[in-house]
Amino acid sequence: MNAMTQIRPRPLRVALAGYGAVGIRVAEALDAGIPGCELTAIAARDKAKAARRVAELRYPVPVVDIADLEGLADLVIECAPAALVREIVQPFVTAGKKAIVLSAGALLGQEELVDLARQHGGQIIVPTGALLGLDAVAAAAEGQIHSVRMTTRKPVRGLLGAPYLEQNNIDISGITAPLRIFQGTAREAAAGFPANLNVAVALSLAGIGPDQTQLEIWADPALTRNTHSIEVESDSARFTMTIENLPSDNPKTGKITALSVIACLRKISAPLRVGT
Repeated sequence: MNAMTQIRPRPLRVALAGYGAVGIRVAEALDAGIPGCELTAIAARDKAKAARRVAELRYPVPVVDIADLEGLADLVIECAPAALVREIVQPFVTAGKKAIVLSAGALLGQEELVDLARQHGGQIIVPTGALLGLDAVAAAAEGQIHSVRMTTRKPVRGLLGAPYLEQNNIDISGITAPLRIFQGTAREAAAGFPANLNVAVALSLAGIGPDQTQLEIWADPALTRNTHSIEVESDSARFTMTIENLPSDNPKTGKITALSVIACLRKISAPLRVGT
C-alpha cells in the first residue's frame, strides 16, 4: 500500500427514533451531508406517513420499528415521547454505542441507563437543545456552584396538556396576563412538564443536579417565543443568560433544538471542535 494512501474511516451510522419536527429537520441535514455521518434508519410511530416523507430525501433509508434500530446504526438520536427513552437507548448503550437524548427529563427516573452505558462502554449525550451556556455551567461545576436559578416563560399553547396543570386543575387557556404556574426544582418540573422542560434537566445535569436547580415556569399569552433566563452563582464566576427561541412546528419544541442536534453531530467527527 502506498505510504501516502489515506484510509478513510467508515462514516458513523446514525438512526433517528422519532420523525416529527426535530427528526425531519435532522434527517434533512444528514441527507444533505454532515461529514463523518450518514443516516441509515428511521423509526416512527406512523411508519407509512414517515416512509412518504423519507422518500423525498436524496438517499432514502428504511423506516423500521424501534427494536430494529440498533442493528442498523452506531448512534441513535432520540426525538420521541419521553416514555420511549428506555426502549430506544438501552439497546445502543448495552452494545457499547452512543445515544443522543433530547427527552433528558426521562433520564432522571432511569439512571440505570447511565450505569449500562458505563458498564458496556456506551455513551449518552444530552445536547444543548434550546438552552445556552451549558459549557460555562459545566466549567463552573468543576469548582463550586452556589446556586442555579432558571425562569422559563412560554406561550400558552406550548404548555397546554402538561400533566402538572391537569393534576392541579390549572386552566391557562383563557388567561390574559402572565401567570406563574410552577415553582420548584428541575426534578419536579421534569415530572410535571415532560414535553416542555428538558432544558431544565440539561442545565441541572451540567451543574449542581436536579434537586438543587431551582425553576419558575410562567405562561404568558403575549409571548410568541419560548424564553429561558438563567442565573448562576459560583466561586469562579457569576453569570446570567437569556435566550428567546422560536417554536418549531411542534409548539412545545424550539426550532433551535434540531439545530443543536445537527451541531452536535458535526462536532463528533470534526477536525476542529470549539467548546467544552
